[in-house]
Amino acid sequence: MSGTEAKAAIEVPSDPLAGHPATAYFWGHVAGSGTVSDERIEVVTNDEESAQVLAAVAGGDLEHETTTRDYAHDTSITRTEDEYTLSIGGDENAGLLGRSGALGLPVDGRGNYRFGAFASHDRELLRGLLEGCGTICFKSSSGTVGISFVHDDRELLEFARELIAACPVEAPVDDLLETSSGGYWFGVDDAAAPDFGTWLYEDCEGTGLFAPSRRRKLEQSLEQADAYDE
Repeated sequence: MSGTEAKAAIEVPSDPLAGHPATAYFWGHVAGSGTVSDERIEVVTNDEESAQVLAAVAGGDLEHETTTRDYAHDTSITRTEDEYTLSIGGDENAGLLGRSGALGLPVDGRGNYRFGAFASHDRELLRGLLEGCGTICFKSSSGTVGISFVHDDRELLEFARELIAACPVEAPVDDLLETSSGGYWFGVDDAAAPDFGTWLYEDCEGTGLFAPSRRRKLEQSLEQADAYDE
C-alpha cells in the first residue's frame, strides 16, 4: 500500500496534534519506538503498511532496512527483521509538523509525553504503544497467549499500565520488572490476554490504524492457544 493509498484509506486530521484516533495511534507509536528532538521526529516499525499509515498521518520520509538486534528480554538471543523508519523534519522551510522545533509537541524537554489531547482515543493510543514497544506471542510451555510491553522509559510503561487498567475489559498486569538490557517490562495476565488483545484490535479494519502483521500474530497465537486446550 502506497502512502497515497494509506491516506485515502484512513481519516487524517489536518493537525497532527489534534485529538483524533489517527493522531493517538501515531503518537503511541512515537512514544513506543520513536525519538523526538528539536529538529526531527523518527519512529520505527517492523510493519510496512503501518509505516505507510504513520506517514499518511504526519508526512515525512520512509526508509527500509534489515536489522539484527538483541531480544529485549534476553540479550543472548538475536533476531533479524525488517525495519521501517519514518523521519519527519530536517527541512527548515517545512519545520517540524509545521513548527520551528519540538516546543508545542506532546513531549517535554526530558522526553516525557503528554497525552491529554488523545484521552478520548485510548484504544488507538494503546494500540500504537503496543505496536511500538510491545510483543505478542504464543507460550508453548503453558499454551497461553502472552502480551507484554518493553521500554527504557519506566514512566511510559507506568502510563501504559494505567491505560490498560482503565480499558473496558478486565486485564490485570504484572509489576514492572527490569530487563537484562537495563530497561523495564511488564506483561498482561495470561488469562486476560485473549480478551484484551481482541478488544485492542476490534474494529481496527474500519480505521486502518493497525499493523496487519501484529494483528495476524495475535490471531495465530489465539488459534494456537485454542488448539492447545482441545
